[in-house]
Parts: sequence; structure tokens; C-alpha cells
Amino acid sequence: MSYLDRIQLLKNYILEEPDNPFNYYALGLEIKEKDPEEASRMFDYVLENFPNYLPVYFPSAHFFFEHNQWEKARQIFEKGIEIASVQNEEKAKKELKNAYQNFLFETDMD
Repeated sequence: MSYLDRIQLLKNYILEEPDNPFNYYALGLEIKEKDPEEASRMFDYVLENFPNYLPVYFPSAHFFFEHNQWEKARQIFEKGIEIASVQNEEKAKKELKNAYQNFLFETDMD
């Protein structure tokens, strides 16, 4: 399946299931290299409308870090760690904490 086919498929899924955060998240992941502005909108949409969707936190924090939005990345890491704690998702919490510590080290934001 080509890149454009995957994009169209994900957009169709969004139309068919607008209340499924995975579709927006998957589209954001798929387009993050070729269309970072739209990917940013997809990640923001999931973070705002589906704040308990834990899978979005790790990749979106990295995405915003890579695009020099450090404060936003910091907030996403912190919120993801909080959500993982509330959901009792220890593996995700540990991964987010480790990534957050690396982020703080790299940016001197501690």
C-alpha cells in the first residue's frame, strides 16, 4: 500500500469513526515527516479531545521536542506520566519517565 493510500485510508477511518482516537493518532504518525503541520494538528486533537488516550503521549512529546516546542513537549511528558499513573500502566509510566529525564537532560529544562 502506498503512502497516499494509507493516508486516504486513515482519513476514511476518521470519517467513519470520528470518536476513535487511534485514527487521528495513526494519521499523525503517518504524516509527521511529510506534513508536520497537519501531524501537529492531529496530535493536538487527540491530546485535547481524548486526554486519557495514553499511546499518544510518548510519540507526540517526541514530535514536539523535535520541532523545538520544548515547553509543549515538557507538558505532554508530564501529563502522560500522570495519565499512566492514574491508569496504573507501569510500563508506559516507566518509558515516559525515562524519556522525560532524557528530554530534561538534553534541553537543560530541569
